[in-house]
Amino acid sequence: MSHLLIVTGGSAGIGRAVLAAAPDDCYRVGVSRTDPDLPGVVHHATDLADPAAWSALGDEFDRLVHADDWTRVTFVHAAGTLAPIGFQGEVDHDAQAANVLLDAACPLVLAHRFLAAVRDLDVRRELVVLSSGAARTDYPGWATYGAAKAAVERWVSTVAAEQAERGGVRVLAVAPGVVATGMQALIRDTDAHDFPRVERFRSLHAEGRLADADDVSARLWALLDDPDATDPLVDLRQR
Repeated sequence: MSHLLIVTGGSAGIGRAVLAAAPDDCYRVGVSRTDPDLPGVVHHATDLADPAAWSALGDEFDRLVHADDWTRVTFVHAAGTLAPIGFQGEVDHDAQAANVLLDAACPLVLAHRFLAAVRDLDVRRELVVLSSGAARTDYPGWATYGAAKAAVERWVSTVAAEQAERGGVRVLAVAPGVVATGMQALIRDTDAHDFPRVERFRSLHAEGRLADADDVSARLWALLDDPDATDPLVDLRQR
């Protein structure tokens, strides 16, 4: 195998679909709390809401990228959560703090560690962090999630410019659209008191307008293989 692929949030949703659709030459590593149960995937059990886990995973990046003579190394950060949905100042304090850590801090810390690990490799290197339309739209009830995605997009835009100057890693923030995952089920089950726009998402589901995770992963892989896709901020719905 010549291609190292590391995916966080690999047990379900888009992360699992990215692992499942990976090219045949991939050595696939899934990082999540639960095993994705995919043949050939090496599971790294980690709770990414715990900052104590980030350093150990960064050390694992160092080990993995130097474990073989890879010709391509790809890191897809798909881990994230919407919970707790609700207005700031009203939701559970500990859950809100965990959301901030997982959605805002974790992607930046792990992406930095990945860039450091692959810095001296003279091979094709790709870093993808999943974003959301919530980065640029106000959704009352999703304040921490939207703020985190906005931070991710600013980080990616700046780091893509840095890597163009030196480093050479392709860095992307990809908004996949509204996808049929467990996150959408959580949204639909939320009371309108906590998420006033819930009926829109219930309607999208009822009308069969949610994107399929497997289709999203296929488009993500196509994006990575498109040499003309040079914008670091990508909305898959526009491709």
